[in-house]
Amino acid sequence: MADDKKAASSHLVDERWPSISRFFVVFAAIIVVLAGIKTATVIVVPFLLALFIAIIFQPVIFWFRMKNLPTAVAIVAIFVFIFVVGFGLTGLIIQSLTEFTAKLPEYRVKLTEQFSDLVTFAERFNIHLNQELLQQQLDPSRILSLSVNLLSSVGNMMTNTILILLIVAFMLGEAALMPKKIQMAFPSPEKKMSQMSNLLMAINKYLALKTIISLVTGIVVGFGLWLMGLDHYVLWAVIAFLFNYIPNIGSIIAAVPAVLMALIQFHPVMAGVVAIWYVVVNVFMGNIIEPRMMGRGLGLSTLVVFLSLLFWGWLLGPVGMLLSVPLTMAVKIGFEENPSTRWLAILLSGDEVTRHAPEAVEANDTVEPKSDG
Repeated sequence: MADDKKAASSHLVDERWPSISRFFVVFAAIIVVLAGIKTATVIVVPFLLALFIAIIFQPVIFWFRMKNLPTAVAIVAIFVFIFVVGFGLTGLIIQSLTEFTAKLPEYRVKLTEQFSDLVTFAERFNIHLNQELLQQQLDPSRILSLSVNLLSSVGNMMTNTILILLIVAFMLGEAALMPKKIQMAFPSPEKKMSQMSNLLMAINKYLALKTIISLVTGIVVGFGLWLMGLDHYVLWAVIAFLFNYIPNIGSIIAAVPAVLMALIQFHPVMAGVVAIWYVVVNVFMGNIIEPRMMGRGLGLSTLVVFLSLLFWGWLLGPVGMLLSVPLTMAVKIGFEENPSTRWLAILLSGDEVTRHAPEAVEANDTVEPKSDG
């Protein structure tokens, strides 16, 4: 009897050991892959930018093909559009930053006066503030540095414009041949085509709608700041447009320099008005317009979206923050297609999993097992 128990326990250990060892092997492989990606960001980031640009403009290629127009014409039209928009956006940013830098000494003088009034007001309530420390910590150039650094990091990546556009051109040119290649390469091409189609549709829908929403957000923010008479409203509008791609914290970062600008140019009351304007625009666009346009969310939980922002930002830098949601969506869809990793896709999902779970349970309950008789 004792020998049987020992044999059973040893057999159980033998069964568990391969699964445990496999877990550590997979975990070590993931660490090695992430370290490789981190090291090769100079190559990976331009490739990812080109990939997502190609995904965005893929419907344009298909539309040209439906009209029996050459693919080369579509690619040239896409290039012209990217150059016009890219150079126009870059010109606006450079002009606004140049004007801001030229007026920076004047802004420092106004900020010193604001701090003097604040210190005098605080002393009435027996609160002693260090004016030099306040001025050092809340220097306009220092507050703006975070936004400028992120913009410059994205701009540095766009210096590889020729390389990125060449990759985009080859990707768009290969798009028409991809279905045939998949049919020749995989034993079940229909399933692979369905998986790829779902992935491309999800990412394309997100990027296209997010671009429209971010553009409207930037225009509305800039128009409101123009009505208020705030300096460099074009720069703040461009920052609001670009940072709206960053989930959760992007709108907060975009609001900080504009609020500080209102404090320097006017007074604390106007700074509060600007802050309220940012809150109203982002709440309306993010909680009302965006859910209606995108449907029931992205299929990702709010916690996962925030953690993905941190993870991809650490792995790929500012460009990873901009692409954190589509990258995580691609990973989730990949997990869904494999039965062994489907549980990971469920953990990444939002509240739609819990809403559909009772329906699945009821469906399973309706199937009664057959009796032996």
